[in-house]
Amino acid sequence: MLRLSKLMSGLGLCSRREADEWIEKGWVMVDGERVDTLGAKVFPDQRIDIDPAAEAAQSSQVTVLIHKPVGLVSGQAEDGYQPAITLVTPENRWEGDRSDIRFSVAHLRQLAPAGRLDIDSTGLLVLTQDGRIAKQLIGGHSEVEKEYLVRVAYGEHTVDVESHFPADSLALLCHGLSLDDVPLRPAQVSWQNGEQLRFVLREGKKRQIRRMCELVGLEVIGLKRVRMGRVVLGALPPGQWRYLSEDESF
Repeated sequence: MLRLSKLMSGLGLCSRREADEWIEKGWVMVDGERVDTLGAKVFPDQRIDIDPAAEAAQSSQVTVLIHKPVGLVSGQAEDGYQPAITLVTPENRWEGDRSDIRFSVAHLRQLAPAGRLDIDSTGLLVLTQDGRIAKQLIGGHSEVEKEYLVRVAYGEHTVDVESHFPADSLALLCHGLSLDDVPLRPAQVSWQNGEQLRFVLREGKKRQIRRMCELVGLEVIGLKRVRMGRVVLGALPPGQWRYLSEDESF
């Protein structure tokens, strides 16, 4: 038997936290019987039905895309640095936002990062209230690609780094490196121009790209995330944000 909340999450109905909330509110039925006891266990083949009130609550959840500048942390404030959520104000909303969502302070509640960016990295940061999106982007079995542009130096070489960097080291960045004694999944790494690499990863270990580069003698000068799945940073200006619109998905 499985915990009901774990099964609901595994089926992609919601996050485990949401499942617990729905169970407490009496919004979950198993084989036609309402279940409102946290920790309840069920068999994997039992039928789960969700009250329309839960689906309405879920559909009102928002996802925010921020172009994070250097100097802000992704999650909770730390070491005196402000979190990126402080940018989510009506004044900072991008005028190019084509969603028809009206800003509400309720959208800031339980808005959490789904894939962090280091304080010294920039680019696309996703904050979401939707546990399904968080699981899709950062869950242990996530297959969503994350694309980065990474400006590098190689020893004293800061210009035309590509011509000085060994091809076998580039191959190692694509596959063959380990972090914390765990082999990394294959990545796509190629030169965008003479000083900039393009990384496409399907995992997100802490400071992964910087550590990968260090292992092959590269120094990261600048790192910018430009895509998560099918959602791109595009023309969103630094320090501004927009909502994920209804016709977009990762």
